[in-house]
Amino acid sequence: MRTLLLGLDGVSLPVLDSVIESGVAPTIESLVGRSATGPLTSQLPPWTPSAWPSLYTGVNPGKHGVYGFLKFDGYDHDVVDATDVHAHALWELLDQRGYGSVVVNVPVTAPARAIDGAVIPGYISPEDPPGHPEGILGDVRDATGEYSVYGPMDTPGKAALPAIRSHARSRGDAFAHLVDRFDPDFGFLEFQQTDTVFHRRPEDREAIECVFGAVDDAVETALSAADPDTVVVVSDHGIGEYDGYEVRLNEILREWGNVSATAEGEGMPSWDAIARKRLQQGERGGTPDPGVAERAVAMLARLGLTSQRIERVLEPLGLAEPVAKLAPTDAVRAGTEQVDFPASTAYMRDRIELGVRLNLAGREPAGVVPAAEYDAVRDQLVARLRELTDPDGRPVFERVAPREAVFDGPYTEAAPDVVVVPRGFENFLNGSLLGDHFGTPREPWNHKRDGLVAITGPDVDTGGSLSDAHLFDVAPTVLSTLGVARPERLDGQPLPVVSPSPVETYPPYEEMDGAAGAGEDVADRLAHLGYISEDR
Repeated sequence: MRTLLLGLDGVSLPVLDSVIESGVAPTIESLVGRSATGPLTSQLPPWTPSAWPSLYTGVNPGKHGVYGFLKFDGYDHDVVDATDVHAHALWELLDQRGYGSVVVNVPVTAPARAIDGAVIPGYISPEDPPGHPEGILGDVRDATGEYSVYGPMDTPGKAALPAIRSHARSRGDAFAHLVDRFDPDFGFLEFQQTDTVFHRRPEDREAIECVFGAVDDAVETALSAADPDTVVVVSDHGIGEYDGYEVRLNEILREWGNVSATAEGEGMPSWDAIARKRLQQGERGGTPDPGVAERAVAMLARLGLTSQRIERVLEPLGLAEPVAKLAPTDAVRAGTEQVDFPASTAYMRDRIELGVRLNLAGREPAGVVPAAEYDAVRDQLVARLRELTDPDGRPVFERVAPREAVFDGPYTEAAPDVVVVPRGFENFLNGSLLGDHFGTPREPWNHKRDGLVAITGPDVDTGGSLSDAHLFDVAPTVLSTLGVARPERLDGQPLPVVSPSPVETYPPYEEMDGAAGAGEDVADRLAHLGYISEDR
């Protein structure tokens, strides 16, 4: 193999250093020890469903079109898949130039396009994703044993550790089998559990070392099978402890007169409602019809007995969490006061997007902000959000900007109108209407801006600096290690430790038909990373 790209989701240099110090990852330690290494600044937003497509296409979300887990059509929404990534992936560019690839477990890659080689999709795909060639996942399972997209992180305590270990190692076995079968020039192997363990068990050192030890074993298996000339290790973002506040942005916007609320059960459902009612049943799009319990709870909410009010009564008694776990998710949602999107002037529709969307007339189905007032309304929001402070008097955001100052490309209009960047990524955004403007972050660990990059190989200047490395630089760097020309539309540059390949014009991207379809296990697996939560 010419070049192997290893993806460690959510791993920052401090996290990697702590793992290396524990002695559980000798293979990764050896790789990094002989590499040019540095922090890799992620994009905005620094979350898996948008960051990995940016990394493997080399362009910003304004050019590829994915900003989070959800895509929106007016107030309707659905879960993204590879058909929503409107730019060529690395392995597709290589295919155009006659190079073969094996791609295993990379997020947002289902359904897979046909290439010279093989693709087994990863996170946000169904449990049995449509890969390439047809039937390839069955072939891998027959050859290597059980292979699943999603892991067992939620099993309590030590009981999960053997399954966690087996799950991570299966990636290396699958990759090695495909390398042997297809003899590719390029390989891309990604590990999601390195991120998942910090969302679910950030203080469980035994689980963390179990994950990284198993990933290290899988990396050793992959290296042995591929014998690559060049190895590039990357993460899509970092991760760390959140020491700030939970910022309930829609609640703040409601006080400012931008958000209207409804207790009619017609607002945007929570991730939990989307996932459990739709993804687990294979449904896509639209809000499910309410059942008897949901209609009853919704009626109480219209009379003022909302889920939020019930929680405020139960919380001092220590009963809020137990009751929430017992209550049906859709009943909780039906009784929750939610953002009334058509009646609002501006709102945060998805915290992962990092921004505020205006309800613009002519763009949204029931837009209330006239086009002539768009600039004025947005400018006022930018000014107020820049001045917003937390209970300690510190700025909530380190940057507030119009979307065109952050993104560039034909899909910029899919972004929030105003982009907000939490200060140091210490503050956790929450779109729920919970009364108070600020609270304690519901997740003690979450995403940070800086990941990592490490590059080693005979033609790599391993003593060179990677201090300015950016997520967009990964794709042109990988192409350069293979001596393959870079498309002129890429947003990044080859990192200075490799010899840059020339820039050429590639054929335009052609849209892909079809969708991956939602698997019944996707919801529970999304919960592993903490993206599913109940509105209550």
